[in-house]
Amino acid sequence: MKPLFSVIIPVRHPTDYLEETVRALDKQSLNNFELLVITDKIAGNVSPAIKRNLGAKMAKGEYLAFLDDDSYPSSDWLKNARKHFSKNITAVCGPCLTPPSDDVFRQASGLVWSSFLGSGGAGEYRNNIAKPRFVDDFPSVNLIVKKSDFLEVKGFNTHHWPGEDTILCLDLTHKLHKKIFYHPSVQVFHHRRKVIIPHLQQITRYAIHRGLFAKIYPQTSLRIGYILPSLFIIYLLLLPLLPKTFLIPLFIYLLLLLFTFFNFILKNSLIVSLLATITIPITHLYYGIFFIRGLFKNELKFIPL
Repeated sequence: MKPLFSVIIPVRHPTDYLEETVRALDKQSLNNFELLVITDKIAGNVSPAIKRNLGAKMAKGEYLAFLDDDSYPSSDWLKNARKHFSKNITAVCGPCLTPPSDDVFRQASGLVWSSFLGSGGAGEYRNNIAKPRFVDDFPSVNLIVKKSDFLEVKGFNTHHWPGEDTILCLDLTHKLHKKIFYHPSVQVFHHRRKVIIPHLQQITRYAIHRGLFAKIYPQTSLRIGYILPSLFIIYLLLLPLLPKTFLIPLFIYLLLLLFTFFNFILKNSLIVSLLATITIPITHLYYGIFFIRGLFKNELKFIPL
C-alpha cells in the first residue's frame, strides 16, 4: 500500500537520539507512513537541505514530514496533521517542545525559547502550545508539506544553511500563494542545546542567518522582533552619552526580565528558572551582534565537519 506520509530525517550517522525518534514513530496512531533516514553514507557530508531534497525525491508519500535527528513526535503527530490539510493549506506545523527528560541546562534553553521575552521575533508559539494560526515561516524540525507543492517550488534552497526552511516557507506562501497552518496538536519534542556555550553557538548561526535574510528576504525576516536585539545593543552603547531619562527603557527591560523569572518559577525549579533568566539577556546580546554581522554576509554556507 502506498504510504500517505514520508517522514524524512537528515543525519550524519545514526545516534541514540535517532533510536528515540524511531521508537516514537513506531507508536504513531496513524501508521500509513514510510521512514527515510538520509545519512552521510547515502548522500555524503552535505547540508541537511540537500539530504531532505534527496529524501523528497525518494519519497512515495503524498505528504513530506520533516524531523530533525534530535527530535521525536507525539503519538498523534501524523494523525493530527492530516486533519488540517486542505486545497489551500500547503503545509502544517506545530510546537517544538522541550522533552521532559532533558537535563537542567537543556531545560533552561527550552525555557528561553518558549518565553515571550526570550524567543523575540521568532514567536513563542514555535516552542509552546499556543492557539492555531496561519504562519509564513517555520523551522523544518516539525514541518509537514504537500509533496506536489514542495516539488513545484523545487524543494529546499541549498545555497544557504541555516535558513533553507525560511526560504521554503516563503516560496510556498508567496510564490504559490498558499497557507501554512500551525496547530498545537501537531507536537514534536526537540532536545535543546545546553546553556550556555552550545546554546549561544546555535543562536549565533540563527542570528547571522536572520541578518542576511533581513536584507535578501525582507518579506518575512525584516521584522521588528528580529531587529530589536541589535537596536538594544546600539542603545546600550549610546547610553553613557544620553540624558538620564533614557535609562527608562533599560529599567523596563529589567522589569520584564524579573517578571519572566517569576513566571518561570511558577512551573519550574529555581535552578532552571535562574539559568534561563540569566541566559535571556546574554542571548539578546549575542543575537544582536551577529544579526548585524549577517547584514554584511552574501550567503550562508554549510561547513562539513
